Amino acid sequence: MRLATLKPFLYGILASLLLLGAYFSILTLVSGWSFAQDQFKQFWYFIVSLAVGFGVQVGLYTHLRNRIASMHGEGKMLGVTGTTSAAAMVSCCAHYLVNIFPLIGTAGVLTVIAQYQVQFFWLGLAMNLAGIFYIASRIIKVKTL
Repeated sequence: MRLATLKPFLYGILASLLLLGAYFSILTLVSGWSFAQDQFKQFWYFIVSLAVGFGVQVGLYTHLRNRIASMHGEGKMLGVTGTTSAAAMVSCCAHYLVNIFPLIGTAGVLTVIAQYQVQFFWLGLAMNLAGIFYIASRIIKVKTL
């Protein structure tokens, strides 16, 4: 397998692992390692799905960027919604910041986030799918050029 073919796959795996690392780091810093583990056990299917979706987006984007580069820079400027996945992952955990920032006026916002945590997971998954479909449509468009 050529490196150019393998590169998007490796970048996707790395992006998924980095997002999981960010998730565990944030929760561990805010509430401790055992709490991070408990939250992962409770919501693992959402968290893993978000991380995998982010990795797929990064892999597809890398593939698209390589394809455009092979066309000697021709093509349109493209964006990726991969940061949406990271934002969803972080926002689902942001309510834990209430533990360390109770006096700065964010308690109300963080309480709302905590109350709708599962809905934020679903929003993140929907944004993941939208990003994957968008990048896939750009790949198809570039192939037809």
